[in-house]
Amino acid sequence: MNGISRKFVNLGLTTVLLVSVAIAVTSCGTGEPELIPRTVLFGNPERIRARLSPDGDRLAYVAPVDDVLNVWVRTVGENDDRPITSDTNRGIIFYSWAQDGEHILYIQDEGGDENWRLYAVSLETGETRDLTPYEGVQVRVLDYSKRHPNTIVVSMNQQDPRLHDVYTLDLAAGELTMVARNPGNIVGWISDYDLKVRGAVAMRPDGGLDLLVRDDEDSVWELVLTWDMVDNMTSQPVTFSADGKRMIMIDSRGANAGRLIDYDLETGEFDVLAEDPTYDVSDVMVNPDTYEVEAVAFTKARDEWEILDDSLSDEFEAMAALDDGDFSVVSRTNDDDVWLVAYMKDDGPISYHSFDRETGDATFVFDHRTDLGQYTLSPMVPFTFESSDGRDIHGYITYPAGKGRRDLPMVLNVHGGPWARDTWGYSPEAQWLANRGYVCMQVNFRGSTGYGKDFLNAGDKEWGGKMHQDLVDAVEWAVAEGIADPERVAIYGASYGGYAALVGATFTPDLFACAVDMMGPSNLITFIQTVPPYWTTMLSMMYERIGNPETEEEFLRSRSPLFRIAEIEIPMLIAQGANDVRVVQAESDQIVEAMEAKGLEVEYVVFQDEGHGFMKPENRLSFYGTAEEFLAKHLGGRSEVTETASEE
Repeated sequence: MNGISRKFVNLGLTTVLLVSVAIAVTSCGTGEPELIPRTVLFGNPERIRARLSPDGDRLAYVAPVDDVLNVWVRTVGENDDRPITSDTNRGIIFYSWAQDGEHILYIQDEGGDENWRLYAVSLETGETRDLTPYEGVQVRVLDYSKRHPNTIVVSMNQQDPRLHDVYTLDLAAGELTMVARNPGNIVGWISDYDLKVRGAVAMRPDGGLDLLVRDDEDSVWELVLTWDMVDNMTSQPVTFSADGKRMIMIDSRGANAGRLIDYDLETGEFDVLAEDPTYDVSDVMVNPDTYEVEAVAFTKARDEWEILDDSLSDEFEAMAALDDGDFSVVSRTNDDDVWLVAYMKDDGPISYHSFDRETGDATFVFDHRTDLGQYTLSPMVPFTFESSDGRDIHGYITYPAGKGRRDLPMVLNVHGGPWARDTWGYSPEAQWLANRGYVCMQVNFRGSTGYGKDFLNAGDKEWGGKMHQDLVDAVEWAVAEGIADPERVAIYGASYGGYAALVGATFTPDLFACAVDMMGPSNLITFIQTVPPYWTTMLSMMYERIGNPETEEEFLRSRSPLFRIAEIEIPMLIAQGANDVRVVQAESDQIVEAMEAKGLEVEYVVFQDEGHGFMKPENRLSFYGTAEEFLAKHLGGRSEVTETASEE
């Protein structure tokens, strides 16, 4: 756990975000702003994901080497930056310091197949070791601790592709030892203060969850509590207490939203540490030595922190005053005397500052991009409207600069998941669309996370139903408010957002002028039948929230765009990664083939070396170039190619 704040991902399905890590700053001016090059918006960042070494003497970050992202290290206060890794293909995004302070750890897959391997690079020798050299096996890093600097807790599906067992990894020897075998229903594991795996979350046949705990790694598992299906996405364990007798957890039993509680494992009694009637806990900051909670965040229109440890009031006040973005502590030294703080804002770069807790001094480290000050960005504006059945629906609008706010072409940009949500902050896609002259609308439709279990559960079995109706209501609201030109509205998205785009084209084709789908399921029956094997432990939850192909085939057909091809009246752009294991290529192939057979207008792009998301910069730039031309053709916005041609 390393004493860093923990952001939560539901134990259910998630989506891989497109890696478009670029940022710009706002400048004042009149008329349309200068076109922001796609390389600025979707190319590699200059530097990102800064992390302090355990002793605080060095700083690591991700930056390009020959246009491929790698991990770099420098001595704090010096200019001796050097790349430590040497990837030449997909680039490295996810890495961390080993607690021995002498190795960088990172994970990498091949071509987007999600069979992640764990690698260790020696800072002294530069040697790279593959710590999990197994074909077709996915590794997940679960935990590590300064108290055991040579031990890493990982899970792998080596014994059975459906199930992740838990191992301890001896970093020096490279030896793996199994410490917990998955009996077939475990979807999450929790280790304690000494990295002993003592907690597990099991999926039940009804979609609920059981929390299991054992006294030590030789003891039997005992059922501690049960979360029903209605609570399974708004409840989860966070950490054991230091003495192992309590557990900090997010829990929505008896409440609407996931609240933070301190739970006594012997008596079942608990204290509520923080709660909000509407919003779930989104981030928890835990002390790396005491394992007590220091602060809690709720993501409303923006992140809002609640301090539980009053001794940190000065630190939080200083961090809030340093920058007007939403902040998080992304790295702490083992002595806990220096924090690395990242700031996210909607109109500027991700900024990193080193904060000395003893002196109260803050030192600027770097911005994630420095070449964007010449371009105009648009603010992301929160909005709320009432759905047709009376629910409050929240979202964000990014308006094009210099175009006013009336009768504009609009792109409804639908988030993936669907059990996720859009948040305030820099969005490369939102800025790209706004810069090209479109209103970018992002809607947290029912089924989105963060707004409590009533709102989330209102999306059950509403794929293509009320979840889509919320999107329709959002467009109609924007038209009624005079924001959007009803003849120039597109629907656009990836993963579930791609499915929503297909639904928009088939269920409500009169509402949209065109649609862009990235790796969206076209047939809910085949989508569920082809999920990766390690998702099978979650099938009972999927059946409850989407539908069961064995017992509800006709219902799923009725919510599948593939079977409504005859309704399509608008042009479509579809993009897919050939190695996608979450939404397999056949999901896109089958709807494209059906459209082509009927002579419908469809443009299809497949990237042979990508999975569920376009990680390589050349592929991102290719896709966004194609999408830009497609939108310009059908909505009338600007494009880089068109502007370049006109200048010539």
